[in-house]
Amino acid sequence: MFTRFYSSTPRSVLDPASKLINHMTPAFHFRHPWFFAIFIFCCALVMANVVHYIIFRLIRRKEGQTAGFGWGMQRYLGHPARAIFLLTVALGALPIVPDLPAKFEDLIRQLLIMAMIVALGWFVVGCIYLFQSAILRRYDLGSDNNVQARRVHTQFQLFRRMLITFVVIIDIGALLWTFNDPRIWHYGSGLLASAGVASLILATAAKSTASNFLAGLQIALTEPIRIDDVVVIQGEWGRIEEINSAYVVVRIWDLRRLIVPLSYFIENSFQNWTRESADIMGTAFLYVDYSIPVEALREQLNKIVHPSPLWNKQVCGLQVTNLSERTMELRCLVSSRNSSENFDLRCIVREQMTAFIQENYPDAFPTTRFAARPDASIPPTQPSEPQHP
Repeated sequence: MFTRFYSSTPRSVLDPASKLINHMTPAFHFRHPWFFAIFIFCCALVMANVVHYIIFRLIRRKEGQTAGFGWGMQRYLGHPARAIFLLTVALGALPIVPDLPAKFEDLIRQLLIMAMIVALGWFVVGCIYLFQSAILRRYDLGSDNNVQARRVHTQFQLFRRMLITFVVIIDIGALLWTFNDPRIWHYGSGLLASAGVASLILATAAKSTASNFLAGLQIALTEPIRIDDVVVIQGEWGRIEEINSAYVVVRIWDLRRLIVPLSYFIENSFQNWTRESADIMGTAFLYVDYSIPVEALREQLNKIVHPSPLWNKQVCGLQVTNLSERTMELRCLVSSRNSSENFDLRCIVREQMTAFIQENYPDAFPTTRFAARPDASIPPTQPSEPQHP
């Protein structure tokens, strides 16, 4: 069959692929040429998978042996690289498929090229994630003083989304450029021209979305908040868990999630406990009687706080901050490396200081006193005279 197919073509003009098929024809006798096409593509797929497996197997082994090597290549580039390998081998095997009409060959080639462009865009997005992973390895959010790490994580998260959006736009443009039809180019140019007008209309209609997008740029540059910042918003204490292009996710201490628009952090006031440093001071108040010795309580506070690993060895003090007609207010001021440790340390101070007062000065807790005295304004009662019947 293949001999009859190539008999009308002079041997001098046969390309190397055709000569290869002519040599292979006596060894393969297929009833239909599509069987040979399927065989070629199956061989191409197997070859691509073998090459992909060997390369990324070596990368995975190197990652296990060397700390910091690879930065997650298997995670971010494994699947797009496999797609690129398969499409490359398929494009290379397409010219040697016999008895394929030119119309179908052009259609298959066009589909493979479009799939290749999509796979390349996928690969570039994976490279962006890989670059982010390589950079962020140097900035650990789990460290005590992680201001710089939170700054870099926040900026890279926002810039990564912008880069991915740019890559997607370029990828769509490349898909349009693969068509040779001038009408598609014309439609694409009209689409891009109308996109500018449409963007103005959408920006006017979707004012909140546009303001959130611009607020995201402003947050990335001015840094009022960062990833893992401790903030107090609307009376809720929590940490910045995620900064998206439209909103911020705040993880509340009881594992609830507070969703706040980006523009809120530009237009409203809020508390940021870790703006410059994670170190923080906290208070624990005691209300006791006037009779208690303050110096003894101050010494006991030092005995409680100084050995504690929750204390950062900076601030520890006890002061009388207020007096009322019944009680004396004592403020225990302690510092810690972060707000979570400070909260735990304040609880320990309250518990152990209360136990110390119970054991040593049980009468020093606030009490209400009453004093009884004779009232001289009431005259003594006179005995009544007996009444006669």
